[in-house]
Amino acid sequence: MSSLLRHPLAAVVGAVFLTLAWVVVWATNVQHALGTLAVVGVSGLAILGASFLLAWGAETAEKDVPRAFALAVLAVLAVAPEYAVDAYFAWTAGANAGTEAGREAANLAVANMTGANRILIGLGWSGIALFSIHKARQRDDVRLIERNSPLGDAIPLDRDIATEILFLFCATVYAFLIPFNGGIDAIDSIVLVSLYAIYIAIIIQGEVSAEEHVGVPAYFQRRSRLIRILIVLTLFCYSGFLIFTAVEPFAHGLENLGLQFGIPPFFMLQWVAPLASESPELIVTAYLVNKARSTAAFNALISSKLNQWTLLIGTLVVVYSLALGQYGVLPFDSKQAAEIWLTAAQSLFAISVLINFRISVREAVTILVLFSSQVLAEFVLLQTLPSAQSATYSYWLLIAYSVLYVLLALVLFSKRYASLREVLRLTAAKVRRARVHGAEESQD
Repeated sequence: MSSLLRHPLAAVVGAVFLTLAWVVVWATNVQHALGTLAVVGVSGLAILGASFLLAWGAETAEKDVPRAFALAVLAVLAVAPEYAVDAYFAWTAGANAGTEAGREAANLAVANMTGANRILIGLGWSGIALFSIHKARQRDDVRLIERNSPLGDAIPLDRDIATEILFLFCATVYAFLIPFNGGIDAIDSIVLVSLYAIYIAIIIQGEVSAEEHVGVPAYFQRRSRLIRILIVLTLFCYSGFLIFTAVEPFAHGLENLGLQFGIPPFFMLQWVAPLASESPELIVTAYLVNKARSTAAFNALISSKLNQWTLLIGTLVVVYSLALGQYGVLPFDSKQAAEIWLTAAQSLFAISVLINFRISVREAVTILVLFSSQVLAEFVLLQTLPSAQSATYSYWLLIAYSVLYVLLALVLFSKRYASLREVLRLTAAKVRRARVHGAEESQD
């Protein structure tokens, strides 16, 4: 019996079992008859099971495609619900353009997007870094860099993530310009989507990883190539279906629970809903760290941030224009402009932290504290001041944190100028290898 439980397929069966209750609820459409807590519990278990299936699919795929590309696919599937939520708000804004409902929906589209992006760094990057260091300390891993104090302990990351860092840097610098147009327009869409397309074109030409896997991925990778492909496609499709169908009820249930405790609806839509939609990504990366794959975890997190910071923003204006029936600029107010600046500033600071391919306890805690203090301060303003007054103070709070992030980033970049040059050099080398690989394949 114990040997059966240790078999890799036992883990797969266990993960699938976590999802079955939600499949039954979804197929019979009885979720409205269940209580809020029941829906949150069932859908939450489905997300947990789907996250493991998704991670195993991505690791199995590394046998046949470059790791960065497999993790990019994982990132897109893991945050698919975030695209759905923002697309809904963008469509509502276009269908109700010129009305108060349309303006509110457009602002919610931006708020949900910026909230998701800041959660990914503020909780995701910092949390995964701290978890990585904790696991390395437990294993007494020699890769743990010991400095002069516990706060100086750091996890080194492979230089393979240089391409992701550089493209995220380019997207972040461009994002600072978006608010000056008064909305998200076609130029923003073309620039950002093109950045992501170029990134995918580069990483798909990379070398297939020779890294040895254990457990479920190793078991699947021993199958024939055709069987492996079918397994990967099945895991991706099933986990994608679960994430796409379960995250919205999970997020909606959390929103209802929050509203019962008096949390403002706009605050819930900006923070709780994105946190729920980001949960598969956070679970997957925690799983990778637990397997001593910190670089793969950060690769997935950076790829997720990159696709949200490019594809997600770039497609909002497309959805808005389709609902409008003609081309239109997705508008947003001054508060959301400040939200975009803050999100770009946080991203810039996070890049300056990773630019030297390591992240320390001190840096992770700084990211976490800056993020959580801003969210807490804004929540206090919303709860204690009249709406008009809180909106004014909230705007200047966002601007103040944006300035702080940028100043911290500039200080780090000035100290790590050589690391920035190395990122450029490594990316250029990867582009050259991709060209050679592409030329060789065309000759074959």
